[in-house]
Amino acid sequence: MNNLRESPLKMKNMNIENITEDEAALYDRQIRLWGLDAQKRLRAARVLLAGVCGLGAEVAKNLVLSGVKSLVLLDHRTVTEVEIHSNFLAPHDSVGKNIAEASQERTQILNPMVQVTADSSNIVDKTTEFFTQFDVVCVTRCRQDELIRINDICRQNKIIFFAGDVFGMFGYMFADLQEHQYVEEVKERKPVEHNGKKQIVEETKVVKQTENFVPLSQALDIDWTSKKYSGQMRRISPAYFIMQIIMEFISLHGRNPDRSHQEEDEMELLTIKNALLEKLNVPAEKVSNQFAGFGDHQSTTSPFCKVSSRESASHLRYAQTFSSVFLCVRGCSLLCWYLCKSHKL
Repeated sequence: MNNLRESPLKMKNMNIENITEDEAALYDRQIRLWGLDAQKRLRAARVLLAGVCGLGAEVAKNLVLSGVKSLVLLDHRTVTEVEIHSNFLAPHDSVGKNIAEASQERTQILNPMVQVTADSSNIVDKTTEFFTQFDVVCVTRCRQDELIRINDICRQNKIIFFAGDVFGMFGYMFADLQEHQYVEEVKERKPVEHNGKKQIVEETKVVKQTENFVPLSQALDIDWTSKKYSGQMRRISPAYFIMQIIMEFISLHGRNPDRSHQEEDEMELLTIKNALLEKLNVPAEKVSNQFAGFGDHQSTTSPFCKVSSRESASHLRYAQTFSSVFLCVRGCSLLCWYLCKSHKL
């Protein structure tokens, strides 16, 4: 079982306040799970959540309930008729209103001890100074080039970065903890002599580990023909490449693939697929053309947002010990644990 984890990033230097009696009672279960010191660090964490979509709403819920210090909901979009079916934080009568502001009240009700604020600005207009206010930045529903820009800002300022999104039955989560330190309980079996007889005794030691993460740009730009990576091609799920195809479509057209443009969008997805796989030196048959069929990625569904958010929020809370995690999931099953260690994939 992994023990207490500690990040050398900004969270290490946060002003950690004592837990009040009310907080101890509210968070009693999780304090028993991961300890008082870990809860104190959560209590001091200032989190930005950009993109209050179905996935963002689920992540916000999990973070607020865990007891972070503050959460800023950032989104310039308005609530739509479709949105209210996946975002339970936005009331049904809020259609046409800013989605971050509409989601603030219900988010705050989940845990009055957490400071929840809304920002209706567009994330593309946010400068470096804005992001330095936070210890953790979590971004959803954002173009790939913008994700890379924000990730680079976070790395330069030692801010923990998470990204994720859901497209129908496809979803992904990426984590960049940069250089992450943690301690781990390791069991060792040693022979000892007792009353003239040799016995095997199991001892538990606490070992300090360090994992180095890589930025999103590096995790997405891999030469699969190289000696280092070619042997892993069979084990890599097609979902890893499908997510890049969909993200490229959104970057080019400023929207998700849509049923109202089914035929032309399907052709565009296949065009992007061929170009992307050629660029990455990946065989075209790695991704079946059937992925472009609609019903898989043209909308978001509440159940799958919940599944995906559990992965995103749990990694955010625990600051997991994996090196640059790129997680692809489809349906309710795990498709790809994609570990990108710094120069050691």
